[in-house]
Amino acid sequence: MPNKNSKAGHIPIRTCVACRAKRAQQELFSFILLPSGIVYDLAQKLSTRKYYVCPTPECVESLSKWRKKRAKGRASK
Repeated sequence: MPNKNSKAGHIPIRTCVACRAKRAQQELFSFILLPSGIVYDLAQKLSTRKYYVCPTPECVESLSKWRKKRAKGRASK
């Protein structure tokens, strides 16, 4: 009988910031935001606030629009 508290089979689910699709963390590209731009964390080793995007060209291309929208929202707060 498996232990109910075990996380051995747990698969983390993350949401794409562009299309809002939910996928397994390993299926998405992770990145962080810096004042100089977007930095991809391809090895997924950085320990800071990360965002995720689908590996499709449409989602990756829409990141610049998402970043401008996010910056505009932060400026109004």
